Amino acid sequence: MKDLYTLIMAGGSGTRFWPRSKTVKPKQYLNIFGDDSLLQDTIKRFATFSEEEKIYIVSSATQAKVLEEQTPMLPKNNLIYEPVGRNTLPCIGLAAMFAERENPDGIMVVSPSDHLIKNNSLFKDTVLAAAKIADEKDGIVTIGITPTYAATGYGYVQTAENITGTEKIKQFKVERFVEKPDEATATKYLQEGGFYWNSGLFVFKVSVFLKAVEEFAPELYADLRKIQAEFGKDSYEQTLDTIYRAVESISVDYGIMEHAKNIYLVEGNFDWNDLGSWESVYLADEKKDENGNAGSGDTMFLDTKNSYVYAEDDNVVAVVGMEDVIVVKDGNTTLVCKRENAEDIKKIVEQLKADNKSQYL
Repeated sequence: MKDLYTLIMAGGSGTRFWPRSKTVKPKQYLNIFGDDSLLQDTIKRFATFSEEEKIYIVSSATQAKVLEEQTPMLPKNNLIYEPVGRNTLPCIGLAAMFAERENPDGIMVVSPSDHLIKNNSLFKDTVLAAAKIADEKDGIVTIGITPTYAATGYGYVQTAENITGTEKIKQFKVERFVEKPDEATATKYLQEGGFYWNSGLFVFKVSVFLKAVEEFAPELYADLRKIQAEFGKDSYEQTLDTIYRAVESISVDYGIMEHAKNIYLVEGNFDWNDLGSWESVYLADEKKDENGNAGSGDTMFLDTKNSYVYAEDDNVVAVVGMEDVIVVKDGNTTLVCKRENAEDIKKIVEQLKADNKSQYL
């Protein structure tokens, strides 16, 4: 599609992927599967139908070195750095201000940088179907993942009118966005039908999105306009730093999607995993041995079942007599935990910060 822009959000810290995920090289820059990082996989996925000159990345200023090392294929001017993280709405709004200079009616696709997506051909068709709605209906479109179980770790989107018509991929008006539910509520959603997981993938016309920001987040809109006025000037960095630090930290879901009326959903049936923890990496790994063990690097399993091990280069990690564990060895840090406790790894990061042990972060 002509004038299709891509925004990849790459500023996260990935605390649940400690100890591999560190401040200077968090999760999205890691090669979890294969030789390319999750970010590089994401860029390649979009580059099949979006010109590289129109791919933008928003990241943290602290990640500039690793980002530039991993993105030689992109113009440096397309790498946008936040002085501090302020959640997804300011991030997307800032990138939209950059794209608006080229074409205010261009279509922008917003994507996280660290998701595992397969069926790239179906993914492309789904994104282009969403882009068509965004273009023709001046809508803000989300891609909803067809739920396969009563997940409590995702937000949900409830659909309303079916507007699929003769299209191959199902399309709907959106009734509402709902927060992460408890298990009973999630089970009810699956039983009722018409609910999708919120993938964090959005598609919209730049002008339509900025109009929504102006309507529902006017203070942020005014601040972004002040920043945009400094693009290309020597004063840009200072203006960005001063203004951006003061803006409200707010998600695009809460700030826009829960309020706007022109919201649509395109059904996503491609293989999708948000890789939220080492447990999700274990589940997504297709190369498990006969005992259900998986891992990366030089690993050894003896009398061990259903476990995941990562060993960095020049290290051997052996696990004996264990079941349902995660072991990750990275430099001077080692993690050992039960798979069921994978979500608690971020608490270790919090404790290391509290103990002023930044050398391990």
